[in-house]
Amino acid sequence: MNNIKLSQRQEEIIQLVKENEPITSEQLAAKLNLTRAALRPDLSILTMTGILDAKPKVGYIYSQKPSYNAVNEYIRKIKVEDIMSKPVIVSESTTVYDAIVDLFLHDAGTLFVENNGVLVGATSRKDFLKFAMGGTDMHKVPVGIIMTRMPNIIVVDKDELAYDAACKIIEHEIDSLPVVEKVIDNNKDGLKIIGKVSKTNITKLFVKMGKNI
Repeated sequence: MNNIKLSQRQEEIIQLVKENEPITSEQLAAKLNLTRAALRPDLSILTMTGILDAKPKVGYIYSQKPSYNAVNEYIRKIKVEDIMSKPVIVSESTTVYDAIVDLFLHDAGTLFVENNGVLVGATSRKDFLKFAMGGTDMHKVPVGIIMTRMPNIIVVDKDELAYDAACKIIEHEIDSLPVVEKVIDNNKDGLKIIGKVSKTNITKLFVKMGKNI
């Protein structure tokens, strides 16, 4: 089989492990000037595909029998649209109380907020908890007051790789990403939400991979 090309960062990690094994994730992150969170997706791929071995309380070592070809090829074919699910959407004027009801009825971790069909923000369980601790009447305050507003929302396109979406979730330490497509709103570019990718979607993909490979 032809080798699947690894990313530049993954090649650098492999080389560092070869030169310094055993080496911990903390040491690798320091050498690459990255956080451990940013490095975690690459280490997961390299260990899952057999290129690296992770030894508990010791560190990473280079495997003499890498078997990443088929797995890497499988991963690189899966796009966001293949794993995305239906998002829970509310309007900007929805009260915090009604938004919380929607959140728990759909067992969601994040609500996405629209205004005239355009994504304007997102809010999570943590946001609602912080608001509730403030003692303000949640029947009177709209969710637009407490949400994180665009453009401070990390988004993905349906044609992006599921692997890249997983990296974004880990790097930004969030539970869910909106899948969006561009629309024109009042002669301005806007984003319409068409789906979501969450930690649950990624977990289901991992289980599916275990069955298919």
